[in-house]
Amino acid sequence: MEIVPVPAFSDNYIWLVHDETSGETAVVDPGDATPVLAEAERRGWTISQIWNTHWHRDHTGGNLAVKDATGARVSGPLAETIPGRDVDLAEGSEIRLGDHIGRVIEVPGHTLGHIALLFDEERVAFVGDTLFAMGCGRLFEGTPQQMYRSLQRLTELPEDARLFCAHEYTLSNARFAVHAHPADQATAERLAEVEQLRGENRITLPTTVAQERRTNPFVRAKDWEEFARLRIEKDSFRS
Repeated sequence: MEIVPVPAFSDNYIWLVHDETSGETAVVDPGDATPVLAEAERRGWTISQIWNTHWHRDHTGGNLAVKDATGARVSGPLAETIPGRDVDLAEGSEIRLGDHIGRVIEVPGHTLGHIALLFDEERVAFVGDTLFAMGCGRLFEGTPQQMYRSLQRLTELPEDARLFCAHEYTLSNARFAVHAHPADQATAERLAEVEQLRGENRITLPTTVAQERRTNPFVRAKDWEEFARLRIEKDSFRS
């Protein structure tokens, strides 16, 4: 399974997922069709599937154009309105790319129907806007209790599982993490690493479960009340 980031808008990442054996390619959360189709063409890949984690326009805005151009099948959360959806996904649903078999878990909080796509054998998870490197999504529709539980579900995965988030928010998240845990050496060291990567205009993703358990203040919160306090504080934090 080869996974390639496609930058879009100001800070989105759309993920192209390719299986060399079958020749199949999926695209995760194509908010913009143009860069996705261009990158797939450049690599000689044909997109056959579209996987959506939630309904927001910057994740689904390119669905119809990609579908029209390639005939790709669209899979997305049953509980949300997804443009062009052919396959409904909910807790326990299966997704396939060649011989790679994934499963769906529901991770509400950012939106009520948000899902994550997990490939256990490959130690890969596409988490949309639920978990970010050193952060998490805003609570546009869900509750703190829901989001806290969703983060716990994701970080119960094996430590070496790679988490593919949908935005390059790591630098601002790292600065808040240091603000939240000013005496924590691991958090300070990760901020320095992120500053160097972004200074070189390099991507900071994917992250890993181990990194998030160690340095993500929202994951480290002892309960949903502490999570809620941190989320409110982050909403007004200026890095």
